[in-house]
Amino acid sequence: QAKTDEQLAKTDAQLAKTDAQLAKTDAKLAKVAKLLGGIGNSQGDVAEEFFYNSLKKKKELAGIHYDYIDKNLKSRDGKLKDEFDIVMINGKDVAVIEVKYKTHRNDIEKLATTKKENFNILFPKYKEFNQHFAIASFSISEELKEEALANHIMVLQRKGNVIETFA
Repeated sequence: QAKTDEQLAKTDAQLAKTDAQLAKTDAKLAKVAKLLGGIGNSQGDVAEEFFYNSLKKKKELAGIHYDYIDKNLKSRDGKLKDEFDIVMINGKDVAVIEVKYKTHRNDIEKLATTKKENFNILFPKYKEFNQHFAIASFSISEELKEEALANHIMVLQRKGNVIETFA
């Protein structure tokens, strides 16, 4: 009995050490996750600034001149809320541009469906405008570029210090 009690006490002590080590590991992992999230956000911010500044200079997209450009346009209607990275407007056209550092398939799907629907709900005054949706990205595969174009989504890519547009 005494030997078993001694063994259980050792096991309890070892479990306490393991729990303490796991808590330290969890804290380190949380710091790493926060750091990686910050890096991802920073890359996104860099891409947004590049495309916004490039488009702001000419206010032109796919041969259409725009009078107004805004970034990070937010709106809410009840429970529905959304943010649009770059929006360009003239008297008859509106361009909604989603900016990604690296484009993934779900980014195109979301822009082709949810973002378009949300924009029309949140900004009904632009329903009658010619609507142009685009994805601006530092990195997009040829396959995803073709998918975007097939969904009538323009693609903006960085080419050196300028933007190349596919429509």
